[in-house]
Amino acid sequence: MLKIFQHSRDLVVLGIAVLAFPAHAIAAFEFFSINDNAVIMYDAPSLKAVKLYAATRDLPVEAVVKVEGWVKIRDSEGTLAWVEEKALSEKRYVIVNVPLAEVYHTANANSALIFQAQQNVIMEMLEPPANGWVKVRHRDGQEGYVRTSQVWGS
Repeated sequence: MLKIFQHSRDLVVLGIAVLAFPAHAIAAFEFFSINDNAVIMYDAPSLKAVKLYAATRDLPVEAVVKVEGWVKIRDSEGTLAWVEEKALSEKRYVIVNVPLAEVYHTANANSALIFQAQQNVIMEMLEPPANGWVKVRHRDGQEGYVRTSQVWGS
């Protein structure tokens, strides 16, 4: 009887621990991008919910929770909102989160500087991050490597 009680107590403690953390702390995070122009973000998973803002094409977002055709997302500023799942793309983008990001020819700050990107510039992610760098492409076609600490969404 004592073993059952201990096991039940352990389950209760686990349940309390799960409830104590916000949903985003226990969900498996995935990054997506907005797949259309002016996608409406809502305060709840319903077309009748309050419209919060419109997100632009290619904006990187992090999925926090998925519920029946809706996804609660977080953007680079930490804003939480709901979006219809069909408005998301698996194509990956990053957004510059520092005043000026430096994009190099190789994943090395001693290589040639290709270009600089200002804060809030969105770039396509070409390769998964590795060793603190991510390969990106600017909308004008220039490619290179940027430090992961200078972008959000990788």
